[in-house]
Amino acid sequence: MLLGARQVGKTFLLERLYKNTKSLGLKAVYYNLELPEHLRLFNRSDAEIYDFLSSAGDVVFLDEFHYLKNASRIFKMLFDGKKKVKIYASGSSSLKIHKHLKESMAGRRWVTQLMPFSYNEFLRKFGKGGPSKKAFNEYVVYGGLPGLLKMRGTDAKMRLLNEILETYIQKDIKSLIKEENIRAFNSLLYLIAENQGSLISENSLSREVGLTAATVNKHISILQNTYVCYLVYSYAKKLGNELKKSKKVYFYDLGIRNILLKDFTPYSKRKDKGVVAETFVFLQLLSLLKPNMEIRFWRNKAGREIDFVILKNRRPFLLEVKTSLSSAEIPGAFHDFMKHYPETIGGMVVSGEYEGIKVVNGKRIVFSTFGKFIDILKKKL
Repeated sequence: MLLGARQVGKTFLLERLYKNTKSLGLKAVYYNLELPEHLRLFNRSDAEIYDFLSSAGDVVFLDEFHYLKNASRIFKMLFDGKKKVKIYASGSSSLKIHKHLKESMAGRRWVTQLMPFSYNEFLRKFGKGGPSKKAFNEYVVYGGLPGLLKMRGTDAKMRLLNEILETYIQKDIKSLIKEENIRAFNSLLYLIAENQGSLISENSLSREVGLTAATVNKHISILQNTYVCYLVYSYAKKLGNELKKSKKVYFYDLGIRNILLKDFTPYSKRKDKGVVAETFVFLQLLSLLKPNMEIRFWRNKAGREIDFVILKNRRPFLLEVKTSLSSAEIPGAFHDFMKHYPETIGGMVVSGEYEGIKVVNGKRIVFSTFGKFIDILKKKL
């Protein structure tokens, strides 16, 4: 199962896999269930679809499989019936958001989430030039969605981002929330984009958009389950003055956030430069995550804060983002955190240009640039 937000390349990947499968001499079939003529073939009983897929070929590719009623039940029947057919299925939402997908696929599926290009992947567009101010600016302003890669001209890029946003609202959201709440949902999207990287409160958001706190919470859950937003929760373990139930929200792509705000100002001139830099770092961190890792942030009631606490095997690694830095300046919150959490592995400060290493309380604090920090972290974590 290939899951992810719209336009991250699921269909492209399925089509490539389909062509490669056929080139290996295997019998393969491809169905896009957003197309009426393909969906019509599945307008049958579960037993008939089971027989149809059992004999369709060696490999079956189903794009937007959630349009297939009882899809998970049928997949489970095929697996448990030991049918010699492999299925690749894609969708733009997590499985739990679709009420008709009731059967558990535990132990029978392999889920891969596709995301926009990471910065390292995006840099291939620039050949051997590597990180540069031009590349960084293009990535943080227009994002890493694959469809933008070969586009020239700012107008074309903005139009495509707007189209992706509108398609998301029209196709994914209208089927999940009440029609009368669409306008309020749009307002919520804007508010979250505007407050990205800050602590959010369902109560304050509900007052601004005119919905109940429970409905706002439900809408944020929908954003999360359609892979449009990521929630980051606070890290708290020992201290009574730590914020223990706080959270932040980040959009999955900077270009999508910028089209929501209608702001494509170059990075060097942006008023929200700090938020953009923090979001950039967060999106790159996602590519590092393994099952024994998670990303949190830390803040106490006095306002001391660390942008990201990366947990690996429950041991914290600290990361702070600065738009600019000229010396090995250790954030004050690092000292506070390491004093109370001596199991801390180490830390990193990511900024525009400064590089170096400093040892604090026996912990190595690495200073790195936006273009290099992820490669350094891969070796450390």
